[in-house]
Amino acid sequence: MQYTDFGGTGARVSRLGFGCMRLPMTEAGGKPVVDEDEAVAMIRKAAGLGVNYFDTAYPYHEGMSEVILGRAIKGIRDKLYISTKSPGFIIKKPGEYRRILEEQLKRLDISYIDFYHFHSIDYDTFIRLEKEADWYRAALAAKAEGLIRHISFSFHTSSSFSADKTGAESLEMIKLIDLGLFETLLCQYNVLDLTNAEGMEYARRKGMGVAVMGPLGGGRVSGLPRDVADKLGIKSAASAELGLRFVASNPNVDILLSGMSSMAQLLENVEYVSRLEPLTAAEQEGIKLMMDENKRLSELYCTGCNYCMPCPFGVNIPAVFQNANYIKVYGITEYARKSYAEIGNAWVPGKRADACTECGVCEKKCPQHIQIRGQLKEAHELLK
Repeated sequence: MQYTDFGGTGARVSRLGFGCMRLPMTEAGGKPVVDEDEAVAMIRKAAGLGVNYFDTAYPYHEGMSEVILGRAIKGIRDKLYISTKSPGFIIKKPGEYRRILEEQLKRLDISYIDFYHFHSIDYDTFIRLEKEADWYRAALAAKAEGLIRHISFSFHTSSSFSADKTGAESLEMIKLIDLGLFETLLCQYNVLDLTNAEGMEYARRKGMGVAVMGPLGGGRVSGLPRDVADKLGIKSAASAELGLRFVASNPNVDILLSGMSSMAQLLENVEYVSRLEPLTAAEQEGIKLMMDENKRLSELYCTGCNYCMPCPFGVNIPAVFQNANYIKVYGITEYARKSYAEIGNAWVPGKRADACTECGVCEKKCPQHIQIRGQLKEAHELLK
């Protein structure tokens, strides 16, 4: 395993971090539940292979992620760095930060948390919650008592499909960094989404540690055709390795935080990260040029501007087209079809393309004059 200094925190962390949001699942009573024994085995195996940074959050797996992580680290906790998050979406008044922190410590069954993040914040939300709920002052008090070691934040951009997009999201991240309150941050960055590159570089200049979630784009990068590396002259055994090498080649990245749901995924990622060789400048430029071109092609279909919304009949048009683009432009077929099938669940609102009644309201609002009704039909056939 490779290790690095985590910004100015003094922590020496493994380049691969274990994200506990996608733990292995099984079925009980007709419902999907975490396979606790397998999850514990994976976490302990990861620790045995040198992974020392484990990340979870209050809502993951309906609260069970923290409980399972706590069970898994019994006897080895002092060798590890534990990261979890303060859920601002349920904190409304003074005292709630502390109440939830204490609940999380009980779930994890530990006496302190190494890296405690303000979860998924933007600047305005953070400032509002500080005024309404003493969010940061409560964090300082908890740190003074030794309940948390480092104050961090996690940042989720609005973009999920971007070859090179800086601007509003990076400026938002920079505003948070400029508060001078945080020691590390967690954000998304991968070969398909470079949105946060500017903000990450700024954080590094300020001495912050940078952890990256979604280095494989939630599975999208793993689904890239295997000939991508060959076309670019990159020696990688699989697209997943290519994706990890790309992220690790960014000098502003300390931790590649990967959500792993099987022992096979864990072993593969440990192997890849243990032998990581940075991409050469030529290889990185080749990927960037390819992704820029792919982004240009994707925008020929749909830019994701959302002007077509809302659909009177609930069709999530941008999500449908985004998944179709994964196949048309990137060749990411398996992931696209799985993602399309999830439209309408708790995470992805709306309906799939087959709910279209061809009313035509969307086409009147589209600035690109896309023949949306016809493309929805094509997309459904491609994705079903």
